[in-house]
Amino acid sequence: MNKIKAIIVDDEEGARDVLENLLLRFCPDVDLIAKCENVLQAVDVIKTQQPDLVFLDIEMPNYSGFEIVTFFKEINFEIIFVTAYDQYAMRAFEVAAIDYLLKPVDIERLKNSVARVIQQKNIEQQSQRLSLLSSTLESKQLKNIVISDKGQQNIIAIDRIIAIEAQESYCTIHTSDKTFIASKNLRHFETVLEKMPQFFRVHKSWLVNKDCIKHYSKSDLSIQLSNGLITKLSKYKKAEFEEAIAS
Repeated sequence: MNKIKAIIVDDEEGARDVLENLLLRFCPDVDLIAKCENVLQAVDVIKTQQPDLVFLDIEMPNYSGFEIVTFFKEINFEIIFVTAYDQYAMRAFEVAAIDYLLKPVDIERLKNSVARVIQQKNIEQQSQRLSLLSSTLESKQLKNIVISDKGQQNIIAIDRIIAIEAQESYCTIHTSDKTFIASKNLRHFETVLEKMPQFFRVHKSWLVNKDCIKHYSKSDLSIQLSNGLITKLSKYKKAEFEEAIAS
């Protein structure tokens, strides 16, 4: 198998060296072709050497990592951000379906990230996802979420989501006009949406948007949603749910 060509972009020499070492030791399918200390240097290297993958620090002088996209008409390389950002930012990365590594870099996470790039490239909609990530971090508000369904990246407005239904290791996202299948478990979406008060875990298999509830039956613990879906309410969640919909 051909190796994937990669570059590292980080203003700290120590951080560049550490990541280079990890790639050499644990990622034999990666051919590191350059290390850059700023965005402008990286732009030159990308244009001349056309790497498949860019390991990109976010916080750098003059230009942040996010701004690299402004130098290209088309993003035809994968990006894995390397960051020391806080937990809120991590949720933003998950929402935008963009990969990231936390400093100090975890070896297993690095290997998994590289494996994902090798197995399935998603460069077609990289610009859209980067734009979503940047605006989410800037506004500190989650308005959209990226769902990968059958190899397609779909940007969905959070207020369109009526419910998320767990089906083993997959989830069905029910929106106001269609459904999407995502290869993530319900816990993933519960974590991503935990700061969104309208979402409530009513059952081990259901996360519902309280704003979309049409009818709730106390007798048989069923919830009817605005699109006709009927979900069950766990008896263990009954008191908490009734308090949540009353507030």
